[in-house]
Amino acid sequence: MPVSLSAQRFDELVSDALDLIPPDLARAADNVVFLVADRHPEEPDLLGLYEGVALTDRDWSYAGALPDAITIYRGALLDMCDSEDEVVDEVAITVVHELAHHFGIDDERLHELGWG
Repeated sequence: MPVSLSAQRFDELVSDALDLIPPDLARAADNVVFLVADRHPEEPDLLGLYEGVALTDRDWSYAGALPDAITIYRGALLDMCDSEDEVVDEVAITVVHELAHHFGIDDERLHELGWG
């Protein structure tokens, strides 16, 4: 049965997951915002999404670009979990997974590293 958490509590879990990112790595993140939405409109089971230009792909033409966005999808994450502890773990995994895309790490490498 899916877990039920308030939007505020879920936002706190995302914030807590961001706090787990090592400070040097957090400082290296550049021009990226984290958002929370209920579901992706076209892929309702998607847990998170990175939209932007990875740091490894940026060049002079990136100057002045809007921030990259990482969206964490509350509804999909709550649906897949059976307890709040599971939600905590899955939110942390999703945050790390999507932030890795910001640093230019693709899904194949993330799976190899156990973050798939």
